[in-house]
Amino acid sequence: MFIGQYQFNIDEKGRLVIPQEFRKKLGTEVIINKGIENCISLYKMSDWEQLVEKIATLPFNRSENRQFNRYFMSSAFKKELDSQGRINIDNILIDYAGIKKECVIIGAGPVIEIWAKDKWEIIESGRDQLDEISERLAL
Repeated sequence: MFIGQYQFNIDEKGRLVIPQEFRKKLGTEVIINKGIENCISLYKMSDWEQLVEKIATLPFNRSENRQFNRYFMSSAFKKELDSQGRINIDNILIDYAGIKKECVIIGAGPVIEIWAKDKWEIIESGRDQLDEISERLAL
């Protein structure tokens, strides 16, 4: 499980340092993908494989399942962390997330999310809704 948040910069070559706490759990190969709500999602390989297995069980005769599969799988990239704990993020993902330079890397349970700093600040500004949301969840 990944938790916490860290601020880093993407360099001019599209490289991003992954926090050491996350690297310990990730291994050397990861999958990065367009996440929901314009972030970049980063998966541990074993978690990605489990997710793909679940997606594969969706009935292919439903158009929304095929469409989801196309969108989700076509924007996934296999990456290796370099010796300095960085990954190279493709421009298609950087553009999708709207990252200029500054970003926030958060642990969101089984996935790591990479957010443009300004977009993360908007999400954080809604934190006062947490009490309201938690009332509706069966925890």
